[in-house]
Amino acid sequence: MKKKGWIQVIAAVAVWLGIWQILSVRINRTVFLPSLLEVGKALVQIGITEEFYLSIRNSLLHVLSGFLLAVTMGSLLAVFSYWNKWLFAFIQVPIKLIQATPVASFTMLALVWISSKYLSILVSFLMVLPTITIYIRQGLLETDSKLLEMALVYRMSFMQKIRYIYLPALLPYFLSACSVGVGMSWKSGIAAEVIGVARHSIGNQLYQAKLYLMTPELFAWTFVIIAVSITVEYSMMWAINRCRRRIEGRTKR
Repeated sequence: MKKKGWIQVIAAVAVWLGIWQILSVRINRTVFLPSLLEVGKALVQIGITEEFYLSIRNSLLHVLSGFLLAVTMGSLLAVFSYWNKWLFAFIQVPIKLIQATPVASFTMLALVWISSKYLSILVSFLMVLPTITIYIRQGLLETDSKLLEMALVYRMSFMQKIRYIYLPALLPYFLSACSVGVGMSWKSGIAAEVIGVARHSIGNQLYQAKLYLMTPELFAWTFVIIAVSITVEYSMMWAINRCRRRIEGRTKR
């Protein structure tokens, strides 16, 4: 992002924070809308506790585990269903069901089978799986048929087709799928922790803050969720883009 773009973003954030502060002063009820100073104090207070870092670590590990499992399983399903139309017809049913079912329903059903400790892994996995599968399969379908015909004429090996034809075609779709999926997995994972009241997690901290009407702490934890989500998304996109440049560099050799 250019310097002018950053200035515009900072200005917009400052305006909204100003509106928040004005509304807080006008309402004058911390339980409904705390001031920026009260939220800042709450953030400092929770930030010096061991539970703060333990909760962030556990939530991150569980959500990222679910996300990576979804990327692995979704990629395999996309590839196999691309080669086998019967398999695609078979997996369409659960994929549509997963897409149509709310996070809360999945969470309540999952609590019957597994411990709340692993709930966010399962929910994150289920919420991201359809996105990864659909995007990657679409990327395979959009692969240039003329390039595939050329590969057949020149008798390119299977690995050469993957390296020079399929990978370059799939990368934009994979990048888009991960960009959408990482945010989705984080939000659904935290929601699952709130419903399941998983110990030592961000979701549990949110639930406790809401239960005891600790609104400044509730806002502080919400800020933490947003900050971690943005950090994880940008870090993952940076890593994927770096891998893409390496792959593109190799395919040009």
